[in-house]
This record gives sequence, C-alpha cells and structure tokens, in this order.
Amino acid sequence: MAKRVKMATSPEAKLAAAARREAKRHYTLRLCVAGASPRSAAAIKNVTALCEQHLKGRYTLDIVDIYQKPILAVEEGVLAAPTLVKKLPLPLRRLIGDMSRSERVLVGLDIKKKR
Repeated sequence: MAKRVKMATSPEAKLAAAARREAKRHYTLRLCVAGASPRSAAAIKNVTALCEQHLKGRYTLDIVDIYQKPILAVEEGVLAAPTLVKKLPLPLRRLIGDMSRSERVLVGLDIKKKR
C-alpha cells in the first residue's frame, strides 16, 4: 500500500495561491442612491472609479434609484442613501455614505485587509 505524503508548502507559495484565488473572485454590487443629489452623484463616481481600479473585469455594479424603485430599498435593507451592498462574494456587506473614503470602502468590500 502506497503512502501519500503531503508536501510542505512554503509561505510564498501559499500567498501566491491565495492571490490567484482572489484575482478570480467576481463581485456583485448594488449601489442604492436617492435621486440626482450631489451625494448620490459622488457615490456613483467614487464606486465606479474604485471598481475600475481594483476589480476591472471582475464586478457587476447595479445602480438603483430608491425613489424610482423603493421596493428594492426595502428588499436590500437600505436605511440611508447612498448605500453600497456587496452581495457576492459572501459575507453580505452594506456601506453607507458617498464612498469618498476609498481605503474604508476597499476594506469593507474585503478587497484590502485592515491595517
């Protein structure tokens, strides 16, 4: 009977494998805004820029005006606008504000680790 021997993996190899897995993750996001307010426009601009910079080709961003589709606000549990909802990958997250603090948004979306 042959024995299976598990090869020890170096920390560098483990980090490289984790980076490859991370690079394949697809993000599903929904940004709930309230009309054409300056805060909503800023949130759209900021989230779009962050996604293009950090998730290029790996995200779906759905922008919803809660004035036009209030039922979606109820379904998403939105209490304030603008709110960014990260649906996938899990866990579900909700971020409130104009998303101008990019470092906090990236940590909230699990794109960057907390320092």
